[in-house]
Amino acid sequence: MKQDATGRGGRPWSFDRDAAIETAMLLFWRHGYEGVSIGDLTKAIGIAPPSLYAAFGSKAGLYRRAMERYEESRGILDVAAIRSAASLPDAVRVLLTNAVSAVTERPHERGCMISSGLVACHPDHADLARDAAARREALRRRIIAALSPFARDDRLETLSRHLVAVMQGLSIQARDGVAPSDLHAIVEDVVAGIAARLHGE
Repeated sequence: MKQDATGRGGRPWSFDRDAAIETAMLLFWRHGYEGVSIGDLTKAIGIAPPSLYAAFGSKAGLYRRAMERYEESRGILDVAAIRSAASLPDAVRVLLTNAVSAVTERPHERGCMISSGLVACHPDHADLARDAAARREALRRRIIAALSPFARDDRLETLSRHLVAVMQGLSIQARDGVAPSDLHAIVEDVVAGIAARLHGE
């Protein structure tokens, strides 16, 4: 395997660090943090445990890099597409339709790694759980920013929490094997509810 960057002491890695993060991301996405062992990681990446620790510090360190990779490569927030929508209901449809695609596009890694990650965990992993919660809150804030052209900030605060709850539900249902068509039906119900509320104001 190719050498990538340098490790401690200036020695080059003897493996592709970028590919290792990608492999770890898929494992953690599929099985969750506690469902993946150091042995699982080293076997899948093709390295010995000392090399993993030298490169990432710990399993938790690799998990954080995997979460960052997931956010970078699997982002559901297409701000340009959302803001090009004609109305708030249409913008919400774009957001949630992208969310459905993100949680169903891979048959072996269904659901959202951020939404579903470390919702419950061993107390030893509380720091990682807080990090996952912070990432979910950051996503909510980005949703507010993306939808800001369509509604007042006070309304978006409540709406964003509602939409994040819907997205987390879509993630769980996707992991349970619910068909994309059924998830899209949920999206349309949410959109219809928002449209009806706007119409009634």
